Amino acid sequence: MLQFHASYFYKMLFMFFLCPCCFFPRILSLRISSCVYRYYSMYGHVEKLAEEIKKGASSVEGVEAQLWQVSETLPEEVLGKMSAPPKSDVPIITPSELAEADGFVFGFPTRFGMMAAQFKAFLDATGGLWKTQQLAGKPAGIFFSTGSQGGGQETTALTAITQLVHHGMIFVPIGYTFGAGMFEMEKVKGGSPYGAGTFAGDGSRKPTELELEQAFHQGKYIAAITKKLKGAA
Repeated sequence: MLQFHASYFYKMLFMFFLCPCCFFPRILSLRISSCVYRYYSMYGHVEKLAEEIKKGASSVEGVEAQLWQVSETLPEEVLGKMSAPPKSDVPIITPSELAEADGFVFGFPTRFGMMAAQFKAFLDATGGLWKTQQLAGKPAGIFFSTGSQGGGQETTALTAITQLVHHGMIFVPIGYTFGAGMFEMEKVKGGSPYGAGTFAGDGSRKPTELELEQAFHQGKYIAAITKKLKGAA
């Protein structure tokens, strides 16, 4: 985890996951005074968005970010049959480390309109944090990847909000702050007012420049909000 030393410290946790075709756990931790990015990605789509979100957050003065991943739950034999690429050397985060963050951005792929089981398994292990409400009052954003345009660009985020609510976190959507990019009609574009997104298709499609720009914007946007909330505390 990269740490930043300044007049104040903020921690943000960004979780990233991939689309229906993408499995692979990862996380990113950022420090504004301290921010964490977390994600799960199998074929690299969510990971690519995560990298841009990290860049966006790091563009805010006093912010440094680090990428993390969550543990994979599928056996190697299954991953091999799915032609999943080797996992990166990004460090794996533990539930207890979430308490160190001042804010979060969670990213994941979609499974039938909801977050992938790997990421849900990680959140299911945060009961201790819920009991002590260590994440309550902290801002959190969401980004995602789906296999098709009707594969859950809104429902994936919408159904994930329940996790934030039970922890008492403050959901921070990007709304329409991305400007004209939110109204693109000529090209296929992932993302929604809930957060940045992309389409994986059969796994061969990669995030477009516009989708990456939206991810950068989300990172910068939530980092600025987290810093503002932390500074006012």
